[in-house]
Amino acid sequence: MHLISVNLGRATAVDYSDAEGGRTGIGKRPVPGPVRVVAPGPKADGLGSGLEGDAVCDRRHHGGDHQAVYAYAREDLDLWERELGRELPGGLFGENFTTSGIDLNTARLGDRWRVGADLVLEVASARIPCRTFQGAPGESGWVKRFTQAARPGAYLRVIEAGSVSPGDPIEVIHRPDHDVTVQLWFRAFTTERALLPLTLAAGTAMEPKAHERVRLYVEKCGAGTGAG
Repeated sequence: MHLISVNLGRATAVDYSDAEGGRTGIGKRPVPGPVRVVAPGPKADGLGSGLEGDAVCDRRHHGGDHQAVYAYAREDLDLWERELGRELPGGLFGENFTTSGIDLNTARLGDRWRVGADLVLEVASARIPCRTFQGAPGESGWVKRFTQAARPGAYLRVIEAGSVSPGDPIEVIHRPDHDVTVQLWFRAFTTERALLPLTLAAGTAMEPKAHERVRLYVEKCGAGTGAG
């Protein structure tokens, strides 16, 4: 398990961003490293991205401590390459880390990774596609297709700051005792709301706003069984 690339984005004006000035940093490109990774602070008031030199333009909805790093697996990019019939370089989905050898869909919220010598990250949630993500790849009906595939990639929070470079190893150093995977969390928060109560098993690994959404759902609909 290792990093294939570390990807940074520069603020660029596009016609598919709701950020002030119509700018986005979603179009990321691999860099040689090392790149410093730190906890960026609150979504609206902090640094935005956890990676030094990476632009997050719409800080109302992106970035912050619970979305400090976005990782997407090369294996999933390869599946999309075959489906779309085009080359998808690392960073095209807006991911900071393009990984190899680790299944991000079955990663659990609360999994902890050591990346390189000293960076420690914790899996926090899945990527929910937005209008900017719809426009970036230039594919018709892209958000719907991405959502149906349920291969969303993982957002991670920074537990211990560090520096990373392409080729650095990834080691899973902790796995929590629950079954809330990135894929299950994604399905619960997009297409299968009946699964929402199951996500509470992730405990404090799930960000407070997501907890509140589940609480409101349970208050309205009941805990249910997570099925149907």
